[in-house]
Amino acid sequence: MRLEPTLRVIAGVVVLASLALGYLVSPYWHLLTAFAGLNLLQSGSTGWCPVIPVLRRLGATPATYPSEAGPLPMTQFEGQA
Repeated sequence: MRLEPTLRVIAGVVVLASLALGYLVSPYWHLLTAFAGLNLLQSGSTGWCPVIPVLRRLGATPATYPSEAGPLPMTQFEGQA
């Protein structure tokens, strides 16, 4: 389980579920949508999210993206035309 994609999925599920509950059950559920949005703004500006320690305890590891790994060695492209 990768940390960043899992975090994005959780945020999306919270937003969509709270919008649906706000429409179907009570408009007060929209406060959860606002809380999720504020948490996304806070985590984007500070780099810290309260869900990350929970996901790490569950075994999530940070994702490594190709752009963070550095340039690819040229030996991978030898022999390709």
